[in-house]
Amino acid sequence: MEQLVTTPDTPAPARSRTPHQLLPSVEQPASGAPRRNRRMRRTLAVTALFAAGALTLSACGGDASAGGNDDGKNGQAGADAAAAKNASDVKIKVSSEDGSTNASINDTGVKVTGGKLTEVKLTDADSGKDVAGAISADGTSWKPGVQLERGTKYRIVAKAKDAKGRAATENATFTTVSSANSFIGSYTPDNGKTVGVGMPVSFNFDKVITNKKDVQSHITVTSSSGQQVVGHWFGAQRLDFRPQDYWKAGSKVTMKIDLDGVKGGQGITGVQSKTVTFTIGRSQVSTVDMNTQTMTVKRDGKTFKSIPISGGSPQNPTYNGQMVISEKFEQTRMDGSTVGFKKKDGKGEYDIPDVPHAMRLSASGTFIHGNYWGPTSIFGNSGTSHGCVGLRDQKGGGGDTPGKWFFNESLIGDVVIVKNSDDQTIKPDNGLNGWNLSWSEWQAGSAA
Repeated sequence: MEQLVTTPDTPAPARSRTPHQLLPSVEQPASGAPRRNRRMRRTLAVTALFAAGALTLSACGGDASAGGNDDGKNGQAGADAAAAKNASDVKIKVSSEDGSTNASINDTGVKVTGGKLTEVKLTDADSGKDVAGAISADGTSWKPGVQLERGTKYRIVAKAKDAKGRAATENATFTTVSSANSFIGSYTPDNGKTVGVGMPVSFNFDKVITNKKDVQSHITVTSSSGQQVVGHWFGAQRLDFRPQDYWKAGSKVTMKIDLDGVKGGQGITGVQSKTVTFTIGRSQVSTVDMNTQTMTVKRDGKTFKSIPISGGSPQNPTYNGQMVISEKFEQTRMDGSTVGFKKKDGKGEYDIPDVPHAMRLSASGTFIHGNYWGPTSIFGNSGTSHGCVGLRDQKGGGGDTPGKWFFNESLIGDVVIVKNSDDQTIKPDNGLNGWNLSWSEWQAGSAA
C-alpha cells in the first residue's frame, strides 16, 4: 500500500469515523480547513484538559477576594474575627499601670464597664501577703481596705464577666512611690475632734517644700461659718491655716487634702488624699494678768471664773501673747535640762516627775499646769516659775483644785492670753501661736 505523507499543505484523505471517536472538547475544523496530525491533536487535547483542570481549581479556591493567593492570611483573619465575636464585653481598668514605678498609695483600684467584677486579688509581690479590699455593691469597682505602703511592689489580678457570662481578666504589677521620692504632711487637728476656737490647721512636712504655691493650693480649709481661711508658711516645712479672728463657736471646719501626685519640689511627689472634718466647741479664752497674778476665764464672751496663778519669776518671765493649748497631760515629767535650764553639773535646775494637769502652750516648753510643791501663798501674789503658769493643785492630781478644774474645763485649741509680763511676745511659730501675727502679716505669708 502506498504510504501517504501528510503536511499542512497536503491534507490526508478524509476517513470515516463513528460518532464515539470524536473528541467533544475539540472543535471540528471547518470543511476545507487544513487538518493537523494525531500528535498535534493529542497536544491540543492535553492542553484542553489542563485548562479544564485550571478552571476546576479556580472554582474550588474561590475568587481572589476570598483569599485565592493570601498565603493563609485570610484563614487567620477569619479565626481572629471569630474570637473577637466571642470575646467578653467587659472592660477592666486598673488605676496603676502595669510596670509603673511611681504608683499612688491612695488611688489604687479597679473599675469595669460592660460587666461586673467577680474577683480581685492584690498582693505584696515580695512577701505574697494579701491586701484586703472590697468590690462595690454594684460590682463595677474595687478598692483596697487600707492605704498601700510606700516603695512597695504589688501584683493585682482582676476578673470580671459580662451579661452573657463571658469572662475577662486583667493583670498588673506596679511599685508605689518611694519614701525618698515622696512627701507627707503630718497635721492637726485630726478627723472628728472637737477643739477650741483658737485651733489652727497646722501641717508639718517631712521634706523641704520648694513648690509652695502648688502644695498650698491643693489643701483647702473651709468653715460652715463662712469665715475666710488663709494659709501661712513658717519656713519650708510648715504650713498653717486660720481665719482672721477666732473660729466661730459650733462651726464645722473641713480640710481637704489633695496632695496625691502634686510636685513638692525636685524629685518629690505628694501621696496624701484625704478629707478631714472637725468641730469648733464653745468659746473659751482665758487671760492671765501678770500684774495681778490672776487668770480670768471667759466662756462664750462672759466671765466664767477667776483663778489665782503663779507665773514666771522676774528672772524667768512668762511669754506675753496669745497661746493655744496644743497638748494635755494628766501627769507628766518636767526636767529643766530639756529646755535649757541646766546647772553646772548638767542637771536640770528642776526635775519634777509627776506634774499634774499639764497643758502645753509652746513648743519650747511653756505650760499651764498644776503646782503642788509651792506654798499656797504664792498663788495670786508672786511669780515663782521658770516661765510656766502654775495653778494650785495636789500631788497625784486628786481633790477639788483650781488646777484640776481648769484642766477638765479646757479643750485643745482653747486660747490662753498672757499680758503685762516683762518678757517678749511669743514667736508665732513657737507652738500653734500664729494669732500673734496681724491679719495682713498672716496673709503676706501665703503662697497661693
